[in-house]
Amino acid sequence: MNLAVARKRMVAELEKRGIVDRRVIGAMLDLPRHIFVEEAMADQAYSDGSLPIGEKQTISQPYIVAKMTQMLGLTGREKVLELGTGSGYQAAVLATLADRVYTVERIRPLALKARKALDSLGLLNVNLRIGDGTEGWAEEAPFDAILVTAGAPDIPQCLIEQLAPGGRLVIPVGDRSDQQLVLVKKGLDGALHKQEADGCRFVRLIGRNGWSEDR
Repeated sequence: MNLAVARKRMVAELEKRGIVDRRVIGAMLDLPRHIFVEEAMADQAYSDGSLPIGEKQTISQPYIVAKMTQMLGLTGREKVLELGTGSGYQAAVLATLADRVYTVERIRPLALKARKALDSLGLLNVNLRIGDGTEGWAEEAPFDAILVTAGAPDIPQCLIEQLAPGGRLVIPVGDRSDQQLVLVKKGLDGALHKQEADGCRFVRLIGRNGWSEDR
C-alpha cells in the first residue's frame, strides 16, 4: 500500500465530514499516522477507525482526532494539556499546531513508545510524563487548551481550574460505553460555557478524578 496516497485519501474524507480548519487538515496530511501503530497494522492506519495499541488501549479514529482538535481552535501560540497520551498521535497533531504541549499517560510502556515516536519526528515541544492524568498538570497551569482523550464520568474540577481564562477544554463525558464530546469555554471573567458535540466511544479515563480500575 502507498501510505502517502492513503493519507491523502483519509484527509479528503475528513474534509467531506466537516473538518474545515486548514491548519488541522495540514497537520494530519503531514504527520505519518502509521508510525504510531504496530507495524503489522500500518496498512490500516489511514482507515477511519480506532486501532489497538496494546495495554487494552486504542489510537482514536482520524475523524475524532480531527474533530476534537478543530474544537480547540488552535492558532499556534497556545500552551496545551493533553490527558491520555496513548500512541502519541494526538499529541503530535497538537504539537504541530500549538506552541507547547504537556501530555500525561498513566501506562509506562505506552508512554515510552509514544516518546520514541514523537522524538523520531523531531517534535521537541512535547513534554510527556507518566502519572494520573485526571489530576492534570497543576505546576504547569494555566493552559490555553486542554484535550482529554478518554471517556470521563464527568468533568474533573481540577481541569476547569487549570484552564486559563479564554481557554477551551474538550472532553468525552458519559458512561463506560458511550460518551458525548463536550466543549467548555472559559470566559475572560471565568464564566463557563458548555456545548455538546458528536457522540463518541472512548476507553475509560482512569484515575482519582475519573473511573476507578474496578468499576
